[in-house]
Amino acid sequence: MNTEQQIEFDKIKEIWAQLAVTGAAKEEIANTSVILDEAELNVKLRETTNSREMMEKLGNPPLQDVTEVRKILTEAGKGACLTPYQLERVEKVLVAVERLKYYLAGGRQYENPLAYYDENLDGLNDLRENICRQIRCEEVDDHASNVLYDVRTRMIHAEENIKQKAEQVIRNNKDCMADTFYTLRNGRVCVPVKKEYRYRIDGTVLDKSATGNTVFIEPAALGKYYEELQLLRVEEENEVYKILYTLSALVSDAIPAMEENIRMMEKLDFIFSKGKLSIDLDCVEPKINLERRIVLKEARHPLMDRKINVPLDFSLGVDEKGRKPIRGIIITGPNTGGKTVSIKTVMINAYMAQCGLHVPCGEADICMNSGYLCDIGDGQNISENLSTFSAHIENVLEILRKVNRESLVIMDELGSGTDPTEGMGIATAILEELRKSGADFLVTTHYPEIKEYAAKHEGIINARMTFDRGTLMPTYKMVIGEAGESCAFYIADRLGMPESMLKTAVEAAYGREALKTYSFGKNADISKSENRKVQRYKKPTNNPKLSPQFSIGDSVMVYPDKKIGIVCEPENDKGVLRVQIAGRKIWINQKRVKLHVKAEELYPEDYDFSIIFDSVENRKKRHDMERKYTDEVIVTYPEYK
Repeated sequence: MNTEQQIEFDKIKEIWAQLAVTGAAKEEIANTSVILDEAELNVKLRETTNSREMMEKLGNPPLQDVTEVRKILTEAGKGACLTPYQLERVEKVLVAVERLKYYLAGGRQYENPLAYYDENLDGLNDLRENICRQIRCEEVDDHASNVLYDVRTRMIHAEENIKQKAEQVIRNNKDCMADTFYTLRNGRVCVPVKKEYRYRIDGTVLDKSATGNTVFIEPAALGKYYEELQLLRVEEENEVYKILYTLSALVSDAIPAMEENIRMMEKLDFIFSKGKLSIDLDCVEPKINLERRIVLKEARHPLMDRKINVPLDFSLGVDEKGRKPIRGIIITGPNTGGKTVSIKTVMINAYMAQCGLHVPCGEADICMNSGYLCDIGDGQNISENLSTFSAHIENVLEILRKVNRESLVIMDELGSGTDPTEGMGIATAILEELRKSGADFLVTTHYPEIKEYAAKHEGIINARMTFDRGTLMPTYKMVIGEAGESCAFYIADRLGMPESMLKTAVEAAYGREALKTYSFGKNADISKSENRKVQRYKKPTNNPKLSPQFSIGDSVMVYPDKKIGIVCEPENDKGVLRVQIAGRKIWINQKRVKLHVKAEELYPEDYDFSIIFDSVENRKKRHDMERKYTDEVIVTYPEYK
């Protein structure tokens, strides 16, 4: 059971974290939970209020992410030499500290308590000025020291001498040069010499052109200047390291003050992030009580669009006219009527208040709770083989194990997911346990028996979400003290369900007597529309009488021998036909036969095929039988397949 996810406080944290600047503040936001100490909670709420008031007057504070600087300070503490880039990061944090001190000091005129946090911030002006003066654009500045300035000036002169000497070599040997300009190869000044004059110029070949016609020579006359330049570079490097080590030592000495600055910036970042959230969500500071009382006026769920959200007025645990305070509310009403949103709105407002945040209400008086327990959603999980009902019961049992008189419990669709009669019984048993625990609870349901249970027991009351029967639209308003109805019959009537069906439904649900209390429109009975029909698959038949494939006289190819034959009897109902091949007739399945040439292409119309298939003797006998009575017998011999 993850309460923060079910009431969507985890999404509020995501929005909240985006308003923080430092990594530590974001981490603290992710770990934020309810505060159980009254004094601590009041301090946290006042911080939120003070930060909001200061930002409304002075704008957002000049905060900066200091995660990288923490790592830099760790290196400095180990005696490492910091790079110019790292020193500039330290300087930027010190600039941010100085700006934050100035920002906080501006709050003193409004007597804002947060303004006095500036006393815990140390701008370390000497360190900041030293870094600013000696480091520029991630490099040690020329004016960081007199020695460095002098060395770099001499380096410039040495480089100029090298270039001038190279130009002189080019002027004195124009006929040997491939170009009139010197060039750089591997950081060395070279002159471009034609290949055939390579030995005319005294020096070292450092490179050659892609064609090989030009070689790049470093003239020997430049040697002494290079030696001077190399010595100056070593001297420059030593001076740069001296400056960096000096600044690193200053940073190392300032680590305690820097860590305190960082700690205060992270703390202020967290505090101001709460104020930013309050401004963005248009929240107010809630009053905190220990009398088990929750009163919300114009409450909203912070994630809902304010343009469509209907504010909720809610009260629980209020002692009215000496009666026993209400500890439990049974909420009923139509589907999509706002029941779930209402109970989540109550809990998330209470939860935010106990985390030291302002709440999205017009006014709020909220009690502290030792636990927030909820059962919302079906919880179905295929991988764990949990049905909706099983998930509900597991959640409920965990709630009942943890609940006490200082708990706030919300349950959505109590007893759902199983047989209605048994679900109603289980819902009643759960309510009885909650009532005995003394906890505050809000429950949504559709069971009429649960409404009766609330009416019979002291300390429990019905509430309903209102519904406009004229427009069939929920109004998202809660009326405490009245039981609601699902309005399913009215919705079905408006959507066109026939009156006869609606009366059957009412009688089945509430009995024949209840029909007198309902009045429906005269909707006509449902007219059947023309529907498509399922097409039955008809198995193809091989009956030759229906679909013959071969005719007498067709020339066919017989497989697998691939012999040509002539059909003498077409296929029968079993798909077997007779083919004459090489003077003999065989029976064969049509699957082994392929048409070669149709009979009408081979023979004229009314051709007598007996000429092909009968012997001369049998043909004569048949001719005699057709003319007169005769004792002749036509003998046929069985053929083998």
